[in-house]
Amino acid sequence: MKFNDVFVVDDDKIYHFLIKKLLTSNNINLNLSFFENGLVAIEGIKDKIEKGDTPPDLILLDINMPVLDGWQFLEEYKLLKDKIEKDIIIYIISSSDNTVDKDRAKDFQDEVKDYYLKPVTIEAIKSIFSI
Repeated sequence: MKFNDVFVVDDDKIYHFLIKKLLTSNNINLNLSFFENGLVAIEGIKDKIEKGDTPPDLILLDINMPVLDGWQFLEEYKLLKDKIEKDIIIYIISSSDNTVDKDRAKDFQDEVKDYYLKPVTIEAIKSIFSI
């Protein structure tokens, strides 16, 4: 699948830098938007819907963030899904290798396509972006 607009929802600025570098070095050109917590990302989606803009094609979501964490983001997203005219692909990319988190991701199988561990690898990028 071809992605154009991507939301990166993660409070780690170093991760923002690394994801930009990985994408650029693999000639993946996207419109990237960075959000430091789930609340501003949800607001970003709502804002796009209200303006009649296309919501993101892809969301790379961290779990552990301040204000609204990844799980809370997913709960809010479930409430919004019906207002969105397309499916948004969501991948969790987290430093948590905890079985509880991986199992909890399965509770969101309608929303979350897959779960990747940080640090994100070139293999994960290739898998997500089908290159």
